[in-house]
Amino acid sequence: MPLRTAVRRDLHARLTQPRADGTPGEKSECGERPVPDNLSDDRHPPARFNAARYCLAENARLRPDKIALVMVGDGAATRLTFGAVERAVRGIGAGLLGLGLKAGDRVMIRMGNEADYVLVYFGALAAGLVALPSSPQLTEGEAAFLMENSGAAAVVVGSGCVVAPEALGARLLLDAASIAGMKAGPPLADYADTAADDPAMLIYTSGTTSRPKGVLHAHRAAYGRRPMLAHWLGLTESDVMLHAGTMNWTYTLGVGLSDPWSVGATAVLYNGPRDPAVWPRLIAAYGATLFAAVPTLYRQILKYGDLTAHNLSSLRHGCTAGEPLPIALLDAWTRATGKPLYEALGMSEISTYVSSGPTIPVRPGSPGKPQPGRRVAILPVEGEAVPLPAGAAGLLAVHRSEPALMLGYWNRPGEEAEVMRGDWFVGGDLARLDADGYLWFEGRNNDLMKAMGYRVSPNEVEVVLAAHPSVAEVGVAELPVRADVSVICGFVVLQPGAEPDAQALLAWCGDRLAAYKRPREIRFLDALPRTANGKVQRKRLAEAVESCG
Repeated sequence: MPLRTAVRRDLHARLTQPRADGTPGEKSECGERPVPDNLSDDRHPPARFNAARYCLAENARLRPDKIALVMVGDGAATRLTFGAVERAVRGIGAGLLGLGLKAGDRVMIRMGNEADYVLVYFGALAAGLVALPSSPQLTEGEAAFLMENSGAAAVVVGSGCVVAPEALGARLLLDAASIAGMKAGPPLADYADTAADDPAMLIYTSGTTSRPKGVLHAHRAAYGRRPMLAHWLGLTESDVMLHAGTMNWTYTLGVGLSDPWSVGATAVLYNGPRDPAVWPRLIAAYGATLFAAVPTLYRQILKYGDLTAHNLSSLRHGCTAGEPLPIALLDAWTRATGKPLYEALGMSEISTYVSSGPTIPVRPGSPGKPQPGRRVAILPVEGEAVPLPAGAAGLLAVHRSEPALMLGYWNRPGEEAEVMRGDWFVGGDLARLDADGYLWFEGRNNDLMKAMGYRVSPNEVEVVLAAHPSVAEVGVAELPVRADVSVICGFVVLQPGAEPDAQALLAWCGDRLAAYKRPREIRFLDALPRTANGKVQRKRLAEAVESCG
Protein backbone atom coordinates (compact mmCIF):
# COMPACT_ATOMS: atom_id res chain seq x y z
CA MET A 1 0.00 0.00 0.00
CA PRO A 2 1.44 3.43 -0.91
CA LEU A 3 2.58 5.49 2.07
CA ARG A 4 0.20 8.33 1.28
CA THR A 5 -2.82 6.00 1.32
CA ALA A 6 -1.62 4.26 4.49
CA VAL A 7 -1.24 7.51 6.41
CA ARG A 8 -4.64 8.72 5.32
CA ARG A 9 -6.33 5.47 6.35
CA ASP A 10 -4.53 5.51 9.70
CA LEU A 11 -5.63 9.11 10.31
CA HIS A 12 -9.21 8.32 9.30
CA ALA A 13 -9.28 5.40 11.75
CA ARG A 14 -8.05 7.60 14.61
CA LEU A 15 -10.49 10.43 13.98
CA THR A 16 -13.50 8.15 13.57
CA GLN A 17 -12.88 5.95 16.60
CA PRO A 18 -15.67 6.14 19.21
CA ARG A 19 -15.40 8.87 21.82
CA ALA A 20 -15.41 8.19 25.55
CA ASP A 21 -19.20 8.59 25.62
CA GLY A 22 -19.58 5.85 22.99
CA THR A 23 -20.72 8.08 20.15
CA PRO A 24 -18.82 7.93 16.88
CA GLY A 25 -16.21 10.47 15.93
CA GLU A 26 -16.25 12.43 12.72
CA LYS A 27 -14.06 12.41 9.65
CA SER A 28 -11.76 15.43 9.32
CA GLU A 29 -11.88 17.27 6.02
CA CYS A 30 -8.66 19.16 6.74
CA GLY A 31 -7.11 15.90 7.88
CA GLU A 32 -7.05 14.76 4.24
CA ARG A 33 -3.89 16.85 3.81
CA PRO A 34 -1.81 15.39 0.98
CA VAL A 35 1.26 13.65 2.36
CA PRO A 36 4.24 14.82 0.30
CA ASP A 37 5.91 12.19 -1.85
CA ASN A 38 9.30 13.54 -0.78
CA LEU A 39 9.27 13.05 2.99
CA SER A 40 12.94 13.93 3.21
CA ASP A 41 11.96 17.56 2.46
CA ASP A 42 12.94 19.54 5.57
CA ARG A 43 9.54 21.22 5.58
CA HIS A 44 7.90 17.94 6.52
CA PRO A 45 8.64 15.54 9.38
CA PRO A 46 9.42 11.87 8.88
CA ALA A 47 6.42 9.58 8.53
CA ARG A 48 6.89 8.27 12.10
CA PHE A 49 7.13 11.27 14.39
CA ASN A 50 6.32 11.99 18.05
CA ALA A 51 6.24 15.63 19.19
CA ALA A 52 7.42 14.85 22.74
CA ARG A 53 10.36 12.81 21.45
CA TYR A 54 11.22 15.67 19.07
CA CYS A 55 11.37 18.18 21.94
CA LEU A 56 13.01 16.05 24.64
CA ALA A 57 14.82 12.88 23.61
CA GLU A 58 17.97 14.43 22.11
CA ASN A 59 18.16 17.04 24.85
CA ALA A 60 18.07 14.34 27.52
CA ARG A 61 20.83 12.48 25.71
CA LEU A 62 23.11 15.39 24.82
CA ARG A 63 22.49 17.89 27.64
CA PRO A 64 20.76 16.08 30.54
CA ASP A 65 22.04 18.52 33.18
CA LYS A 66 21.13 21.71 31.34
CA ILE A 67 18.19 23.68 32.78
CA ALA A 68 15.17 23.09 30.56
CA LEU A 69 12.45 24.85 32.55
CA VAL A 70 12.37 27.56 35.19
CA MET A 71 9.02 28.23 36.89
CA VAL A 72 9.12 31.59 38.65
CA GLY A 73 6.60 32.70 41.26
CA ASP A 74 6.46 34.50 44.59
CA GLY A 75 8.74 31.98 46.27
CA ALA A 76 11.83 30.11 45.18
CA ALA A 77 11.93 29.26 41.48
CA THR A 78 11.52 25.65 40.36
CA ARG A 79 14.28 24.49 38.02
CA LEU A 80 14.12 21.28 36.02
CA THR A 81 16.89 19.89 33.83
CA PHE A 82 16.26 18.21 30.50
CA GLY A 83 17.10 14.89 32.10
CA ALA A 84 14.59 15.44 34.90
CA VAL A 85 11.90 16.67 32.52
CA GLU A 86 12.22 13.67 30.25
CA ARG A 87 12.20 11.24 33.17
CA ALA A 88 9.02 12.84 34.56
CA VAL A 89 7.33 13.00 31.15
CA ARG A 90 7.98 9.33 30.45
CA GLY A 91 6.82 8.45 33.96
CA ILE A 92 3.55 10.31 33.47
CA GLY A 93 3.10 8.73 30.04
CA ALA A 94 3.52 5.26 31.52
CA GLY A 95 1.20 6.11 34.40
CA LEU A 96 -1.57 7.29 32.09
CA LEU A 97 -1.37 4.15 29.99
CA GLY A 98 -1.27 2.09 33.17
CA LEU A 99 -4.72 3.46 34.07
CA GLY A 100 -6.12 1.89 30.92
CA LEU A 101 -6.00 4.88 28.59
CA LYS A 102 -5.45 4.01 24.95
CA ALA A 103 -3.87 5.77 21.98
CA GLY A 104 -6.02 8.69 20.88
CA ASP A 105 -7.83 9.12 24.23
CA ARG A 106 -8.21 12.74 25.29
CA VAL A 107 -6.60 13.94 28.53
CA MET A 108 -7.98 17.28 29.70
CA ILE A 109 -5.57 19.43 31.72
CA ARG A 110 -7.31 21.80 34.15
CA MET A 111 -4.43 23.42 36.00
CA GLY A 112 -2.83 26.80 36.61
CA ASN A 113 0.63 27.89 35.48
CA GLU A 114 2.66 25.17 37.16
CA ALA A 115 5.42 22.79 36.16
CA ASP A 116 3.12 19.77 36.26
CA TYR A 117 0.98 21.32 33.51
CA VAL A 118 4.00 21.14 31.20
CA LEU A 119 4.90 17.60 32.27
CA VAL A 120 1.36 16.25 31.88
CA TYR A 121 1.02 17.88 28.47
CA PHE A 122 4.21 16.28 27.13
CA GLY A 123 3.49 13.06 29.03
CA ALA A 124 0.23 12.64 27.14
CA LEU A 125 2.00 13.23 23.82
CA ALA A 126 4.78 10.82 24.75
CA ALA A 127 2.19 8.10 25.40
CA GLY A 128 0.32 8.63 22.13
CA LEU A 129 -2.64 10.26 23.89
CA VAL A 130 -4.26 13.57 22.93
CA ALA A 131 -3.59 16.48 25.30
CA LEU A 132 -6.44 18.92 25.86
CA PRO A 133 -5.03 22.07 27.51
CA SER A 134 -7.65 24.26 29.19
CA SER A 135 -7.65 27.53 31.08
CA PRO A 136 -7.99 27.65 34.87
CA GLN A 137 -10.18 30.72 34.27
CA LEU A 138 -12.97 28.58 32.83
CA THR A 139 -16.09 28.32 34.95
CA GLU A 140 -17.31 24.88 36.00
CA GLY A 141 -19.94 25.03 33.26
CA GLU A 142 -17.40 25.91 30.58
CA ALA A 143 -15.08 23.13 31.75
CA ALA A 144 -17.96 20.65 31.76
CA PHE A 145 -18.72 21.49 28.13
CA LEU A 146 -15.12 20.79 27.11
CA MET A 147 -15.13 17.44 28.92
CA GLU A 148 -18.38 16.38 27.31
CA ASN A 149 -17.69 17.68 23.83
CA SER A 150 -14.20 16.20 23.66
CA GLY A 151 -15.21 12.87 25.17
CA ALA A 152 -12.23 13.24 27.52
CA ALA A 153 -11.23 9.99 29.18
CA ALA A 154 -9.31 11.66 32.02
CA VAL A 155 -9.09 15.07 33.67
CA VAL A 156 -5.98 16.28 35.49
CA VAL A 157 -6.68 19.04 38.02
CA GLY A 158 -4.36 21.43 39.81
CA SER A 159 -4.73 23.44 42.99
CA GLY A 160 -7.89 25.53 43.00
CA CYS A 161 -9.31 23.94 39.85
CA VAL A 162 -12.45 21.97 40.53
CA VAL A 163 -14.59 19.64 38.45
CA ALA A 164 -18.27 19.18 39.20
CA PRO A 165 -18.91 15.50 40.10
CA GLU A 166 -22.01 15.36 37.90
CA ALA A 167 -19.94 16.56 34.93
CA LEU A 168 -17.08 14.15 35.60
CA GLY A 169 -19.15 11.02 35.10
CA ALA A 170 -17.00 7.93 34.55
CA ARG A 171 -13.90 9.93 33.61
CA LEU A 172 -10.69 9.47 35.56
CA LEU A 173 -9.88 12.38 37.88
CA LEU A 174 -6.19 12.85 38.60
CA ASP A 175 -4.77 15.32 41.11
CA ALA A 176 -1.27 16.46 42.10
CA ALA A 177 -0.70 13.37 44.23
CA SER A 178 -1.61 11.10 41.31
CA ILE A 179 0.83 12.89 39.02
CA ALA A 180 3.57 12.81 41.66
CA GLY A 181 3.19 9.03 41.87
CA MET A 182 3.46 8.70 38.11
CA LYS A 183 6.60 10.85 37.96
CA ALA A 184 8.25 8.58 40.52
CA GLY A 185 6.98 5.38 38.90
CA PRO A 186 8.46 3.28 36.10
CA PRO A 187 8.83 5.29 32.86
CA LEU A 188 7.80 4.45 29.33
CA ALA A 189 10.29 2.13 27.70
CA ASP A 190 10.15 4.48 24.72
CA TYR A 191 8.01 7.20 23.24
CA ALA A 192 4.87 6.05 21.44
CA ASP A 193 5.57 5.15 17.82
CA THR A 194 3.13 7.70 16.45
CA ALA A 195 2.71 8.76 12.86
CA ALA A 196 3.29 12.41 12.02
CA ASP A 197 -0.43 12.70 11.22
CA ASP A 198 -1.62 11.08 14.44
CA PRO A 199 -3.68 13.39 16.71
CA ALA A 200 -1.67 14.99 19.51
CA MET A 201 -3.43 18.09 20.82
CA LEU A 202 -7.00 19.38 21.00
CA ILE A 203 -7.32 23.14 21.52
CA TYR A 204 -10.70 24.79 22.10
CA THR A 205 -11.17 28.20 20.59
CA SER A 206 -14.04 30.54 19.80
CA GLY A 207 -15.79 29.89 16.53
CA THR A 208 -18.78 31.39 14.79
CA THR A 209 -21.25 29.56 17.04
CA SER A 210 -22.21 30.09 20.68
CA ARG A 211 -19.89 27.32 21.90
CA PRO A 212 -16.10 26.87 21.57
CA LYS A 213 -14.90 24.38 18.99
CA GLY A 214 -12.03 21.95 19.23
CA VAL A 215 -9.07 22.39 16.89
CA LEU A 216 -7.30 19.06 16.49
CA HIS A 217 -3.57 19.08 15.76
CA ALA A 218 -1.23 16.27 14.77
CA HIS A 219 2.26 15.52 16.10
CA ARG A 220 3.63 17.08 12.91
CA ALA A 221 2.48 20.52 14.14
CA ALA A 222 5.57 20.74 16.37
CA TYR A 223 7.82 20.15 13.36
CA GLY A 224 5.81 22.56 11.25
CA ARG A 225 6.94 25.39 13.52
CA ARG A 226 10.52 25.19 12.24
CA PRO A 227 10.39 28.14 9.78
CA MET A 228 9.71 30.55 12.63
CA LEU A 229 12.80 29.52 14.60
CA ALA A 230 15.19 31.45 12.34
CA HIS A 231 12.85 33.93 10.70
CA TRP A 232 10.84 35.21 13.71
CA LEU A 233 12.52 34.10 16.93
CA GLY A 234 16.14 33.75 15.86
CA LEU A 235 16.22 30.92 18.38
CA THR A 236 19.34 28.87 19.19
CA GLU A 237 20.53 26.47 21.88
CA SER A 238 22.15 29.31 23.86
CA ASP A 239 18.92 31.29 24.26
CA VAL A 240 16.75 31.81 27.34
CA MET A 241 13.10 32.31 26.35
CA LEU A 242 10.89 34.18 28.84
CA HIS A 243 7.22 33.86 27.93
CA ALA A 244 4.46 35.87 29.59
CA GLY A 245 1.52 33.66 28.57
CA THR A 246 -0.53 31.05 30.39
CA MET A 247 -0.02 27.33 29.81
CA ASN A 248 -3.29 26.63 28.04
CA TRP A 249 -2.47 28.96 25.17
CA THR A 250 -0.87 27.63 21.99
CA TYR A 251 1.34 30.74 21.99
CA THR A 252 2.85 29.60 25.30
CA LEU A 253 2.97 25.88 24.56
CA GLY A 254 4.61 26.62 21.23
CA VAL A 255 6.85 29.69 21.54
CA GLY A 256 7.35 29.34 25.29
CA LEU A 257 8.12 25.61 25.43
CA SER A 258 8.16 23.49 22.26
CA ASP A 259 10.24 25.94 20.23
CA PRO A 260 13.05 26.49 22.76
CA TRP A 261 13.16 22.79 23.62
CA SER A 262 13.33 21.82 19.95
CA VAL A 263 16.76 23.52 19.82
CA GLY A 264 17.91 22.80 23.38
CA ALA A 265 17.23 26.30 24.79
CA THR A 266 15.93 27.13 28.28
CA ALA A 267 12.29 28.14 28.89
CA VAL A 268 11.29 30.51 31.71
CA LEU A 269 7.62 30.80 32.70
CA TYR A 270 5.92 32.79 35.44
CA ASN A 271 3.13 31.82 37.83
CA GLY A 272 3.09 34.75 40.24
CA PRO A 273 0.78 37.78 40.52
CA ARG A 274 0.04 39.46 37.19
CA ASP A 275 2.01 42.65 37.76
CA PRO A 276 3.34 44.26 34.53
CA ALA A 277 6.31 45.65 36.48
CA VAL A 278 7.64 42.12 37.11
CA TRP A 279 8.77 41.46 33.53
CA PRO A 280 11.80 43.77 33.33
CA ARG A 281 12.97 42.28 36.64
CA LEU A 282 12.60 38.74 35.31
CA ILE A 283 14.44 39.57 32.08
CA ALA A 284 17.38 40.84 34.14
CA ALA A 285 17.28 38.14 36.81
CA TYR A 286 17.26 35.19 34.42
CA GLY A 287 19.29 36.66 31.59
CA ALA A 288 16.44 36.29 29.13
CA THR A 289 17.62 36.74 25.57
CA LEU A 290 14.10 36.58 24.12
CA PHE A 291 10.82 37.82 25.63
CA ALA A 292 7.42 36.89 24.23
CA ALA A 293 4.11 38.55 25.08
CA VAL A 294 1.03 40.18 23.54
CA PRO A 295 1.10 43.87 22.54
CA THR A 296 -1.19 44.78 25.45
CA LEU A 297 1.43 43.59 27.92
CA TYR A 298 4.22 45.52 26.21
CA ARG A 299 2.06 48.63 26.57
CA GLN A 300 1.51 47.90 30.28
CA ILE A 301 5.23 47.35 30.84
CA LEU A 302 6.00 50.74 29.34
CA LYS A 303 3.38 52.34 31.58
CA TYR A 304 3.98 50.55 34.89
CA GLY A 305 7.42 48.90 34.67
CA ASP A 306 10.57 50.84 35.48
CA LEU A 307 12.75 49.80 32.56
CA THR A 308 15.67 51.95 33.70
CA ALA A 309 15.88 50.14 37.04
CA HIS A 310 16.88 46.83 35.47
CA ASN A 311 19.75 45.62 33.29
CA LEU A 312 18.17 44.47 30.04
CA SER A 313 21.46 43.95 28.22
CA SER A 314 20.83 40.19 27.84
CA LEU A 315 17.65 40.82 25.83
CA ARG A 316 18.23 40.50 22.08
CA HIS A 317 14.67 41.28 21.01
CA GLY A 318 11.04 40.99 21.97
CA CYS A 319 8.45 38.83 20.19
CA THR A 320 4.78 39.66 19.97
CA ALA A 321 1.69 37.90 18.62
CA GLY A 322 -1.97 37.39 19.45
CA GLU A 323 -3.18 40.82 18.33
CA PRO A 324 -1.97 43.52 15.92
CA LEU A 325 1.03 45.59 17.03
CA PRO A 326 0.21 49.33 16.84
CA ILE A 327 2.88 51.47 15.22
CA ALA A 328 2.93 53.86 18.19
CA LEU A 329 3.60 50.98 20.58
CA LEU A 330 6.39 49.63 18.36
CA ASP A 331 8.02 53.07 18.33
CA ALA A 332 7.62 53.55 22.10
CA TRP A 333 9.15 50.15 22.91
CA THR A 334 12.16 50.52 20.64
CA ARG A 335 12.81 54.06 21.93
CA ALA A 336 12.55 52.99 25.57
CA THR A 337 14.65 49.81 25.31
CA GLY A 338 16.76 50.09 22.17
CA LYS A 339 15.64 46.51 21.39
CA PRO A 340 13.78 45.32 18.28
CA LEU A 341 10.21 44.07 18.60
CA TYR A 342 9.26 41.40 16.07
CA GLU A 343 5.62 40.67 15.33
CA ALA A 344 4.07 37.44 14.05
CA LEU A 345 0.68 36.34 12.82
CA GLY A 346 -0.82 32.97 13.63
CA MET A 347 -3.99 31.36 14.89
CA SER A 348 -5.17 28.23 16.69
CA GLU A 349 -5.52 26.36 13.41
CA ILE A 350 -1.93 26.97 12.34
CA SER A 351 1.21 28.21 14.04
CA THR A 352 2.61 31.67 13.37
CA TYR A 353 3.37 31.74 9.65
CA VAL A 354 3.85 35.45 8.89
CA SER A 355 6.43 37.49 10.81
CA SER A 356 9.16 40.05 10.95
CA GLY A 357 12.41 38.96 12.54
CA PRO A 358 16.18 38.68 12.18
CA THR A 359 15.84 37.80 8.49
CA ILE A 360 12.71 39.90 7.77
CA PRO A 361 13.10 43.63 8.49
CA VAL A 362 10.31 45.31 10.42
CA ARG A 363 7.90 47.37 8.34
CA PRO A 364 5.69 49.31 10.83
CA GLY A 365 2.01 48.51 10.44
CA SER A 366 2.63 45.11 8.85
CA PRO A 367 3.09 41.83 10.78
CA GLY A 368 5.80 40.93 8.25
CA LYS A 369 6.16 38.46 5.41
CA PRO A 370 5.26 34.78 5.04
CA GLN A 371 8.25 32.89 6.42
CA PRO A 372 10.45 31.23 3.77
CA GLY A 373 8.95 27.90 2.75
CA ARG A 374 5.39 28.83 3.76
CA ARG A 375 2.66 28.61 1.14
CA VAL A 376 0.52 31.71 1.72
CA ALA A 377 -1.82 33.47 -0.72
CA ILE A 378 -4.60 36.03 -0.99
CA LEU A 379 -7.80 34.54 -2.46
CA PRO A 380 -10.93 36.22 -3.82
CA VAL A 381 -13.71 36.53 -1.24
CA GLU A 382 -16.04 34.89 -3.76
CA GLY A 383 -15.34 32.63 -6.71
CA GLU A 384 -12.55 30.23 -7.54
CA ALA A 385 -9.63 29.76 -5.15
CA VAL A 386 -7.05 31.30 -7.49
CA PRO A 387 -4.37 33.41 -5.72
CA LEU A 388 -4.65 37.13 -6.40
CA PRO A 389 -1.73 39.28 -7.58
CA ALA A 390 0.30 41.57 -5.31
CA GLY A 391 -1.67 44.57 -4.09
CA ALA A 392 -5.10 42.92 -4.40
CA ALA A 393 -7.16 42.52 -1.23
CA GLY A 394 -8.93 39.29 -0.38
CA LEU A 395 -8.97 36.40 2.09
CA LEU A 396 -5.66 35.44 3.69
CA ALA A 397 -5.08 31.74 3.02
CA VAL A 398 -2.58 29.00 3.88
CA HIS A 399 -2.07 25.91 1.74
CA ARG A 400 -3.31 22.64 3.18
CA SER A 401 0.13 21.05 2.67
CA GLU A 402 1.51 23.11 5.58
CA PRO A 403 2.62 20.59 8.25
CA ALA A 404 1.56 23.00 11.02
CA LEU A 405 -2.04 23.14 9.78
CA MET A 406 -4.68 21.47 11.94
CA LEU A 407 -6.10 18.05 11.19
CA GLY A 408 -9.57 19.57 11.47
CA TYR A 409 -12.31 20.70 13.83
CA TRP A 410 -13.40 18.16 16.40
CA ASN A 411 -16.68 16.62 15.22
CA ARG A 412 -17.57 19.67 13.12
CA PRO A 413 -17.10 18.66 9.49
CA GLY A 414 -19.51 21.37 8.38
CA GLU A 415 -17.28 24.11 9.76
CA GLU A 416 -14.22 22.51 8.18
CA ALA A 417 -15.92 22.79 4.81
CA GLU A 418 -16.47 26.50 5.47
CA VAL A 419 -12.77 27.25 6.02
CA MET A 420 -11.41 25.18 3.11
CA ARG A 421 -11.38 26.73 -0.34
CA GLY A 422 -10.02 24.04 -2.62
CA ASP A 423 -6.51 23.36 -1.34
CA TRP A 424 -6.47 26.48 0.85
CA PHE A 425 -7.39 27.13 4.48
CA VAL A 426 -8.93 30.58 5.05
CA GLY A 427 -9.24 31.97 8.57
CA GLY A 428 -11.41 35.04 8.00
CA ASP A 429 -8.78 37.81 7.74
CA LEU A 430 -8.99 40.21 4.83
CA ALA A 431 -5.53 41.27 3.71
CA ARG A 432 -3.19 42.01 0.81
CA LEU A 433 0.43 41.24 0.02
CA ASP A 434 2.43 44.14 -1.36
CA ALA A 435 5.07 43.95 -4.09
CA ASP A 436 7.76 43.20 -1.50
CA GLY A 437 5.76 40.36 0.04
CA TYR A 438 4.68 42.20 3.22
CA LEU A 439 1.20 41.48 4.57
CA TRP A 440 -1.29 44.30 5.25
CA PHE A 441 -4.61 43.78 7.03
CA GLU A 442 -7.86 45.03 5.55
CA GLY A 443 -10.17 43.91 8.37
CA ARG A 444 -12.14 40.77 9.20
CA ASN A 445 -14.52 38.78 7.05
CA ASN A 446 -16.31 37.59 10.21
CA ASP A 447 -17.20 39.00 13.62
CA LEU A 448 -14.62 37.25 15.82
CA MET A 449 -13.07 39.57 18.40
CA LYS A 450 -9.60 39.66 19.94
CA ALA A 451 -9.26 39.92 23.73
CA MET A 452 -5.98 39.50 25.62
CA GLY A 453 -4.62 37.68 22.57
CA TYR A 454 -7.51 35.18 22.46
CA ARG A 455 -10.15 34.96 19.78
CA VAL A 456 -13.60 35.39 21.32
CA SER A 457 -16.89 34.69 19.60
CA PRO A 458 -19.54 37.39 20.13
CA ASN A 459 -22.17 34.63 19.97
CA GLU A 460 -20.78 33.00 23.11
CA VAL A 461 -20.97 36.25 25.09
CA GLU A 462 -24.38 37.14 23.67
CA VAL A 463 -25.89 33.84 24.83
CA VAL A 464 -24.81 34.57 28.40
CA LEU A 465 -26.05 38.18 28.43
CA ALA A 466 -29.34 37.24 26.76
CA ALA A 467 -30.11 34.88 29.65
CA HIS A 468 -30.23 37.78 32.14
CA PRO A 469 -33.87 38.58 33.04
CA SER A 470 -33.43 42.32 32.36
CA VAL A 471 -32.14 41.82 28.81
CA ALA A 472 -34.51 41.84 25.86
CA GLU A 473 -31.92 41.94 23.08
CA VAL A 474 -28.14 42.02 22.97
CA GLY A 475 -25.29 42.38 20.53
CA VAL A 476 -21.60 42.04 21.37
CA ALA A 477 -18.68 43.64 19.56
CA GLU A 478 -15.39 45.39 20.18
CA LEU A 479 -15.65 48.99 21.39
CA PRO A 480 -12.72 51.37 20.86
CA VAL A 481 -11.95 53.12 24.16
CA ARG A 482 -8.81 54.99 23.07
CA ALA A 483 -6.24 54.93 20.31
CA ASP A 484 -5.22 51.33 19.49
CA VAL A 485 -7.25 49.90 22.41
CA SER A 486 -10.60 48.13 22.14
CA VAL A 487 -12.58 46.11 24.69
CA ILE A 488 -15.42 43.61 24.47
CA CYS A 489 -18.70 45.44 24.94
CA GLY A 490 -22.26 44.26 25.41
CA PHE A 491 -24.84 46.46 23.65
CA VAL A 492 -28.11 45.83 25.47
CA VAL A 493 -31.78 46.58 24.87
CA LEU A 494 -33.60 46.23 28.20
CA GLN A 495 -36.89 44.53 28.94
CA PRO A 496 -39.79 46.99 29.51
CA GLY A 497 -39.54 48.45 33.00
CA ALA A 498 -36.00 47.16 33.66
CA GLU A 499 -33.46 49.60 35.08
CA PRO A 500 -30.08 50.00 33.38
CA ASP A 501 -27.49 48.43 35.67
CA ALA A 502 -24.21 47.83 33.88
CA GLN A 503 -22.43 46.47 36.97
CA ALA A 504 -25.09 43.83 37.51
CA LEU A 505 -24.72 42.63 33.93
CA LEU A 506 -20.93 42.57 34.19
CA ALA A 507 -21.17 40.54 37.41
CA TRP A 508 -23.60 38.14 35.70
CA CYS A 509 -21.04 37.52 32.97
CA GLY A 510 -18.26 37.20 35.56
CA ASP A 511 -20.01 34.17 37.05
CA ARG A 512 -20.48 32.47 33.70
CA LEU A 513 -17.54 33.31 31.43
CA ALA A 514 -13.78 32.98 31.65
CA ALA A 515 -12.12 36.31 32.43
CA TYR A 516 -10.82 36.90 28.91
CA LYS A 517 -14.31 36.42 27.44
CA ARG A 518 -16.13 38.82 29.76
CA PRO A 519 -17.33 42.17 28.46
CA ARG A 520 -15.53 45.12 30.01
CA GLU A 521 -18.24 47.63 29.07
CA ILE A 522 -22.03 47.64 28.78
CA ARG A 523 -23.88 50.16 26.63
CA PHE A 524 -27.66 50.53 26.58
CA LEU A 525 -29.54 51.09 23.32
CA ASP A 526 -33.16 51.64 22.38
CA ALA A 527 -32.75 49.20 19.48
CA LEU A 528 -30.02 47.16 17.83
CA PRO A 529 -28.98 48.05 14.26
CA ARG A 530 -30.20 45.30 11.93
CA THR A 531 -30.10 44.35 8.28
CA ALA A 532 -33.24 44.23 6.15
CA ASN A 533 -33.41 40.52 7.00
CA GLY A 534 -33.31 41.23 10.73
CA LYS A 535 -29.70 40.19 11.42
CA VAL A 536 -27.83 42.25 14.02
CA GLN A 537 -25.15 44.43 12.38
CA ARG A 538 -22.37 44.03 14.92
CA LYS A 539 -20.06 46.35 13.00
CA ARG A 540 -22.56 49.20 13.51
CA LEU A 541 -23.13 48.72 17.25
CA ALA A 542 -20.51 51.25 18.30
CA GLU A 543 -21.94 53.93 15.98
CA ALA A 544 -25.41 53.19 17.35
CA VAL A 545 -24.12 54.26 20.78
CA GLU A 546 -22.79 57.52 19.29
CA SER A 547 -26.08 58.25 17.56
CA CYS A 548 -27.88 57.81 20.87
CA GLY A 549 -25.73 60.62 22.24
